[in-house]
Amino acid sequence: MDILAAASQCRRILFDPIPPLCYNIAQHEEWVKKDMLDLSIIIVNYRTPDLLRDCLNSVYASVGTFSFQVYVVDNCSQDNSCQMVELEFPQVQLIASEVNGGYSYANNLALRALGFANPGQETASLDRLPRYVLLLNADTKLPPTALSEVIGYMDAHPDTGIVGPRLVRADGSLDKACRRSFPSPMVSFYHMVGLSRLFPHSKRFARYNLTYLDPSISTEVDAVNGAFMMLRREAIVQVGLLDENFFMYGEDLDWAFRIKQAGWKVFYKADVKVLHYKGASSRHSRKARYEFYRAMYLFYRKHYARSMPFFVDWLVVFGIFLAGGLSMAIDVVRGPKPQVTVVEGVP
Repeated sequence: MDILAAASQCRRILFDPIPPLCYNIAQHEEWVKKDMLDLSIIIVNYRTPDLLRDCLNSVYASVGTFSFQVYVVDNCSQDNSCQMVELEFPQVQLIASEVNGGYSYANNLALRALGFANPGQETASLDRLPRYVLLLNADTKLPPTALSEVIGYMDAHPDTGIVGPRLVRADGSLDKACRRSFPSPMVSFYHMVGLSRLFPHSKRFARYNLTYLDPSISTEVDAVNGAFMMLRREAIVQVGLLDENFFMYGEDLDWAFRIKQAGWKVFYKADVKVLHYKGASSRHSRKARYEFYRAMYLFYRKHYARSMPFFVDWLVVFGIFLAGGLSMAIDVVRGPKPQVTVVEGVP
C-alpha cells in the first residue's frame, strides 16, 4: 500500500492540472455583436508580435461574401504585442489576460466573451452566436480564399462539426499533425516504438498521422490541428468549451473526440493550404516536453482508461511515465538550452 500511495502522490504531482485561475472579462461583453456573424476568429498570442502581425494581415486580406470578427487573446506576453494590435489593428477585439493560463484557457476567454459556455451553464441564444468559430495560431498565414472555402464546405455539409485545411511548413512539407487518428493506446504504441516511421504506408501502423493517405485528398478524419480548426456553433454548444486541464497540447484532440462522440463529422480539406511556421525549437523546450507527456496521460485517463483491463491500464501509464521520464532525463543530461517561444501559449 505504501508503494501504491507513493505512486499515486507522484502521479498527482506530475500530472494534476494547474489550479483554476481568476480572470475578469466583463469589460469585453460589449464586444459581442447583436447581429449574427458568419465567423469569429480567435488567435492566441504569446510573445510573437511579428508573427501575429503577419497572421492578422493575411486574415484581413481574405476575400469572400461572409462577415467575420477577430479576437486576439494575449497570454500575458509582457512585450509589445498588445500595443501592436491596438495601434495597427484597431478593429480587433483584444483580450489582454493578466495570467498565462495556457492555450485552452486563453481560447475559452474569447469563447465566453462570444457567449459560449459549458453544458449546464448559461449560453447565449443561437442567433447571438457566430455561425462558425475558427481557432487560428499566430504562426499561420492564410491564402485569400481559405476562409470562404472552408465556410462554403461547412455550409454545404451540415453534419460536419469541424474542418481543418492542409497545413504546410515554410519549406513546403506537410505538417503531419494537420490530420490525425485519435491516440488510442495501440495507435500511440505503434507511433512511440517507431513502427509508424518504419511503415509509413501501413494502415495498421501509420494511423497516428495517417501517413498512408495521400495528403492531397480530402477525407473524413478523427481530428485536425488546432492551428486552424473551424467549428460549427451547434457543436460547441453541445459539447462545451475547451478542457483547461490541457495546458498546451491535446486540447484540440480532446475537443474533436467529444465532438465526434456527439455525432458530428471531422473533415480534412486538402485543397485549402495554409502556411504554418510551427517553430521546431518548441520540441526542445523542457516545458513543452513535460506538457506533451502530461497531455498524453490526461487524454488517456479521460477517454480510454475506464475501458482498459487493469494490466493494460498499468502498462499504458507506466509507458507514459517511462517515455516522459527518459525524455526529461536526456534533456537534463544535455544541459540547459536557450529559452524558446512556443506559439501555442507558454514558454
